[in-house]
Amino acid sequence: MKITAKSSTNVQVRIMSGRHEFIADEPLGIGDDAGPDPYSLLLSSLAACTIITVQMYARRKNWPLDEVELSLSTQKVHAKDCEDCESDPNARVDIIDRQISFKGDLTPDQIVRLTDIASKCPVHRTLKSETIIRTEVL
Repeated sequence: MKITAKSSTNVQVRIMSGRHEFIADEPLGIGDDAGPDPYSLLLSSLAACTIITVQMYARRKNWPLDEVELSLSTQKVHAKDCEDCESDPNARVDIIDRQISFKGDLTPDQIVRLTDIASKCPVHRTLKSETIIRTEVL
């Protein structure tokens, strides 16, 4: 998988992914609000991956999942202000809050399993794992 991005007007970024092209930007006052900001794109990636993973699992099991709806938000807090954070208390921690709902004639056990599967999508695992970003100047 390869993504190419180029600077554009003001602080806009033109992003190419295969045959798809879209714009990232910052809100008015910093940018022109011509597209989602970088954190919204990150959350969008997690949302899309989560929903696709859950849908594929439900299809494989022939479960009556009609729709998945997801809401995500992010915030930075000090670890000392986070009940379940293990970082140094003075460290800043990124928290992603996720709310998910499943529509369909599902049993309570199926809903529990789908919720578990939601945390197994590849983007979720990437965000939770150690990630190394290597930069090469061309």
